[in-house]
Amino acid sequence: MPVRRGRAVVAAAAFVLAAGTLAACGDEPEVTVDVEVTGEAGVVPELTYPQPLEVDEAFAEVVWEGEGPEVTDGEPILLHYYAEDASDGSVVGETFSGVPKAFVMSRDSVGSDIYDALQGTTVGSRVLNVVPAGDQPTTTVAVFDVLPTRASGEAVEPREGLPVVELAADGEPLVTVPEAEPPSDLVVQPLIRGTGAQVTAGQVITVQYTGLTWSDGEVFDSSWAPDELPWPFPIGVGSVVAAWDQGLVEQTVGSQVLLVVPPGLGYGGDDSELVGETQVFVVDILAASGGPTS
Repeated sequence: MPVRRGRAVVAAAAFVLAAGTLAACGDEPEVTVDVEVTGEAGVVPELTYPQPLEVDEAFAEVVWEGEGPEVTDGEPILLHYYAEDASDGSVVGETFSGVPKAFVMSRDSVGSDIYDALQGTTVGSRVLNVVPAGDQPTTTVAVFDVLPTRASGEAVEPREGLPVVELAADGEPLVTVPEAEPPSDLVVQPLIRGTGAQVTAGQVITVQYTGLTWSDGEVFDSSWAPDELPWPFPIGVGSVVAAWDQGLVEQTVGSQVLLVVPPGLGYGGDDSELVGETQVFVVDILAASGGPTS
């Protein structure tokens, strides 16, 4: 699957936002800025401040605190962001009109200013970050929404005879395939039912996933692997895995879905080592962007 392509896109986004360095906190006096942030979660925030806004030190403030787990150093973090040039309010960059971006929670990945602004925050939080001119030409005002990196919702009891899925502490699915003949038809089994909007054909879904073969239980691809991140996929319009189009459309954001995929609907072409294999996927739907509902 194409999870190992396109990392330069993520790195470029981090570079654009990471210019400037956050001053060390220590015992230095508290810094305040005159910036008002309004708007609901999931939509572009509205920023109100005197222009041009000039600050001498970086400033970060939690606009609201999320109810999810605390972000963890070295682990993936999924963000929607919106940033303006504080001299005139022009947009520097944003993801709300597209798909959220995944990074590693580290200074090297997101930059020191963003890392310090987000350290200690929780999933679901919205964070304001103002960075003074430095390596960048002007002050930047940015807002970050911290999105989930694993499914969350109501657990669903799966039917008998399917692979058993247990979750590691970080949410990674550990899958045990039964010693039995695989089903001949596509099986779609929600394991966690999220409370978000339904996925519609034509959207891009951001997911965590694991794919393995029924015959031996070996993982052939996973976004949970080291150095991998949640990844966006177009859905309902000819996915790289046909079964995803059939099984994930109309599922809800936040859900975890088990797919048992017969040959012909899975990943891999005619010359793939996976040809003829029944494949098992566990997919966490983290976000859905674009499409007819935008």
